[in-house]
Amino acid sequence: MTRRGEPIRTDAPAVAELAAGGLLYDPATGEVLALHVAAEDRWGFPKGHVEPGESAREAARREIAEETGIETLVFERELAEVHYRFYNPSRERNVFKTVVYWQVRTARAPLRLETIFDRAEWAEPRALVDRLAYDTDRTVVQEFLRETPRPPPARPAGK
Repeated sequence: MTRRGEPIRTDAPAVAELAAGGLLYDPATGEVLALHVAAEDRWGFPKGHVEPGESAREAARREIAEETGIETLVFERELAEVHYRFYNPSRERNVFKTVVYWQVRTARAPLRLETIFDRAEWAEPRALVDRLAYDTDRTVVQEFLRETPRPPPARPAGK
């Protein structure tokens, strides 16, 4: 799926970037963790650049911990590889970006959000889809929903 920010410029150099992240979910509820990027007023998932010498999965683990403060993570499967491109005016470069996302099981823990995020929310994945700004993020949720077992519905008390 294509995700577009500022259109690329044909007169600017291009760089390729690799990033990795995860869709964190609580197996007890089936809810997933979304982060709100304050400056862009959009919801998304923890992700970041793969550093030299680091595997994509190692980068995803590091970025999730840095962005959420959650360190108890169980990587289950690769969910999606998404691609998008944009022009970065501060670097005067076109960026062709690939992001690999994993399905990551975790228990809820107190969050320590990076400063770029102003809030976080555990949400039912289907309800979250309409709030996501980009098709690439919706693709990640759709892949999660395709094969992830749902927890049984809660039974009323006393039954």
